Amino acid sequence: MSAAALTVFVTTFLASTVEAVEMVAIVFGVGETRGWRSTWFGVLAGVAILVAVVAVFGLALSSVPIGPLRLVIGILLLVFGLQWLRKGIRRVAARGFAGLQAVEVVDGERWTGPGVDWTAFVLALKGVLLEGIEIAFIVVSVGAAAGELGAAVVGGGGALIVTTAVAAAVGGVVRRVPRSVLQLIVGIMLTSFGTFWSLEGMGIEWPGGDVSIVGLVAFYAATALAYIGLERRQAFGLKPAV
Repeated sequence: MSAAALTVFVTTFLASTVEAVEMVAIVFGVGETRGWRSTWFGVLAGVAILVAVVAVFGLALSSVPIGPLRLVIGILLLVFGLQWLRKGIRRVAARGFAGLQAVEVVDGERWTGPGVDWTAFVLALKGVLLEGIEIAFIVVSVGAAAGELGAAVVGGGGALIVTTAVAAAVGGVVRRVPRSVLQLIVGIMLTSFGTFWSLEGMGIEWPGGDVSIVGLVAFYAATALAYIGLERRQAFGLKPAV
C-alpha cells in the first residue's frame, strides 16, 4: 500500500469511526429499549436506501447538501429523545439506580405486539441513513480528492465493522442494566444527537466539531440528575419506590 493510500485509509477510518459510533449508539439503544425485531427492520431499510442512494448518485454524492437532512432528522430525534428523557427521569426517580443484577422491570415502551414497532423502525432507519450518508460523504470526498477511492472504501467499511463488533462485545453488560436506567441513558443520547444535528443543520458551527456531543451528553446527564433529585424530594409529587 502506497503512502497516499495509507493516509487515505487512516483518515477515512478515523473519521468514519466517529459517525459509526453515533450510528451504533442509536441503533443499540433503540434495540435494547424498544426491542430488536422492528429495530432490525429499520436498520435493513436504512441500509437499503443508503445503498440505493450511493448507487444512483455515486461520486456526485459529495455535492448533495446534507444540512437540511441533519436539521430534519435532528428535530425528529429531539422529539423522541425528550420524551424518553422525561420518562426515564420519572422512572429512575421512582425506582432508583438499581444494581446491575436487579430484576428487569417490564417497561411499557418495549414493543411486544405482533406488528411493527414504528417508533423503533423510524429511529433505527434515521440513525443508519444519516450517519451512513455522512460516512459515504467522507469516503467519496477523501477518496476522490486523493485518487484513492479503494483505500477510502476499505477505511469506511472497516470503521463500521470494528464499531459494530465492539458494540456486540459489550452487549451482554448493557442487557444487565435495569430498563428504566437504560431508557434514561438512551433519552440523553437521542436528545444530545438531536440537538447537535438540528443546530448543525441550521448552519451553526460547534466548537470542536463532533467532540461537542460529549459536552451535550454531559449537560443533559447533569440536568437529568438534577431533576431526578427534585423528583425524589417530591417536588413534582412523585414518591420514590419503596
